[in-house]
Amino acid sequence: MRVEHLTVKANGINLHMAAAGPNDGKLVILLHGFPEFWYGWKEQIVPLAQQGFRVLALDQRGYNLSDKPEDTANYILDELRDDVVAVIRLFQREKAIIIGHDWGGAVGWHLAVTRPEHVEKFIAINMPHPAAMPKILATNPLQWFKSSYMAFFQMQDVPEKSLAANDYYGLAMALTKFSQEGTFSQMDVDNYKEAWSKPGALTGMLNWYRALTEKDNISMYGKKGSVMVHVPTKIIWGIKDQFLLKKLAQESVKYCSDYELVYIDDATHWVHHEQPEIVNMLIKEFLEENTVVAEGAGV
Repeated sequence: MRVEHLTVKANGINLHMAAAGPNDGKLVILLHGFPEFWYGWKEQIVPLAQQGFRVLALDQRGYNLSDKPEDTANYILDELRDDVVAVIRLFQREKAIIIGHDWGGAVGWHLAVTRPEHVEKFIAINMPHPAAMPKILATNPLQWFKSSYMAFFQMQDVPEKSLAANDYYGLAMALTKFSQEGTFSQMDVDNYKEAWSKPGALTGMLNWYRALTEKDNISMYGKKGSVMVHVPTKIIWGIKDQFLLKKLAQESVKYCSDYELVYIDDATHWVHHEQPEIVNMLIKEFLEENTVVAEGAGV
């Protein structure tokens, strides 16, 4: 199965992506998290393409070969969502299947909440619904501790210097130390280092965190009002995630009207790398299901 690399103009910026599968297949968009890039889906791209889907694994804005706008306001959830919507339209589709891990999951959740007409199905991998995080943070000090790195990432300049130090040692450890032994090979780490070393990449990646303080970015998820997801949703969660508590997954389903929640025992935050066969099977089963959507569900 041939994987090609494309760069397209979408939402006013250049977005790079790895693509595979038949051009007329249903569209599947894979959204990576921090500190990855399209390569994070290397175990999922070909299996999905072989099932007949047109698969696009994006380098999201700020990452690897995609554009890296300077202003942090360019990294609010609405902009990240609109990148995906623009790609869907560019490929002449009305909607797509969205699969997101970590920050990519946050983009997927936001898309499903605010633009459900563009989402056929949604799979979140170790990323909670954006409204679940403030609920758990308010009641669980352990999650505050686990999320403390986010405050550091919001500082100016210092995080870039820290993450680049000693040949990106800290970023490499985020992958290798917090995953099952042997999950990431030296070749994998070298590929990530090449992406991190692109001009402006570290700042672009960190701007996702800095944009959290931008006005009206995530405020809708801390207010009363409808942030429900009515598109068919599956949450896949590695139980041994050292960054995100299991309670976040449990809280997330409260915002879904049509959902499945699957825990994978022997897996961490990097479950789609550690247990690709299981994750791919769960994805395949979910995408093959015939889901009847109730009238008024907003899809």
